[in-house]
Amino acid sequence: MKRRELIKYLSVAPVAGAAIGTGIPLESIASTVGTAAKRDVIKELGLRVFINAAGTYTTMTASLMHDEVVDTIAESAKHFVMINEVQDKVGEKIAAICHAESAMVTAGCWSALVLGTAGVLTGTDRKKIAALPNVTGLEKNEVIVQKSHMVGYVHALMNTGIIPVEVETAEELERAITNKTAMMYFLNHETDAGKILHKEFVAIAKKHNIPTLIDIAADIPPVENLWKYTDLGFDLVCISGGKGIRGPQSAGMLIGRKDLIAAARLNAPPNGGNIGRGQKVNKEEILGMYVALDKYVNQDHDAEWKMWEQRVAVIENAAKKVDGVMVNVSVPPIANHTPKINISWDPNKLKITSNELRRRLQDGTPSIEVMIEPNAINITVFMLKNGEDKIVAKRVQQELSKAALS
Repeated sequence: MKRRELIKYLSVAPVAGAAIGTGIPLESIASTVGTAAKRDVIKELGLRVFINAAGTYTTMTASLMHDEVVDTIAESAKHFVMINEVQDKVGEKIAAICHAESAMVTAGCWSALVLGTAGVLTGTDRKKIAALPNVTGLEKNEVIVQKSHMVGYVHALMNTGIIPVEVETAEELERAITNKTAMMYFLNHETDAGKILHKEFVAIAKKHNIPTLIDIAADIPPVENLWKYTDLGFDLVCISGGKGIRGPQSAGMLIGRKDLIAAARLNAPPNGGNIGRGQKVNKEEILGMYVALDKYVNQDHDAEWKMWEQRVAVIENAAKKVDGVMVNVSVPPIANHTPKINISWDPNKLKITSNELRRRLQDGTPSIEVMIEPNAINITVFMLKNGEDKIVAKRVQQELSKAALS
């Protein structure tokens, strides 16, 4: 027996020996040597998986990454590279796609808000960078925000130590601008609630040479929003990576002016002694974010929308078969701009609350997540996998039928 054949034999001999007399072909055993069962950690930990008919909510782990993104993450995990070089190269690609001078991948949209604001406050001054969130010594430490935009996300900016200044009208905005004004902040999904729209907001800022930052975290689709706001003149744009784009959930993007992105990066890892040191983004996430963005901008968005409409029709038609059920399909104007199905019912014909219906859908097999409001549930389809629209339609119809009063 040749040496190579002997080694091969010895590698399977213990297994083969144990199988003698079992009737199992030795060649079958040899073919399985070295292969281990794939570990299912979700099953191991007893975690509930579900069909996501609710949307890209952080608490529901947002979206699922495409295979290309997962493959990129897995492959890049096998190599060492310099993190600044990864940010440089990926930033160039993202900036080109988004019509910006520069870009960086951040630890989610919240991180983009923090780092963008920090960059505006400090520039490339290392002493200012080290001082944040103490802004008492800074000449400019105020950020102007429309009153209707003063919701929870403004806390990201406040992490840098800024003092928010509320305004409602363009006239108030003009009066609020002083030599302490560092930046003006716009929360896109609250556009309709405010009295100052994008163009006027940017025009006033440019008139006074004040940087502007806009938060469009969940406002993609449509794909055009990736460059719409840089084209409008916003200096910094903050985007979530793990929602409609389907990149890593813990990734986001900060795009905009070259000088401000450079300053933001000094406030971020791998640099230390700064406010953003803990907001690390690993090489796998940075590369995965780029691949997700590249795939997203190049996909057939019209075909995707038609697919969503088909899924909506399946669920809508099933729900309507139950007497006393009403269905309304709409598209939110800004955030989560995809078809939304509102399924409501006449409480005189169906004895069930929205909480009870949600719980029954959660407890079923497979488990399904939806959003609720009084005597209604809301369903979105853009996070459904192929065929899940039919499962959701059947389960919703079943539970509503059970609740029907005879």
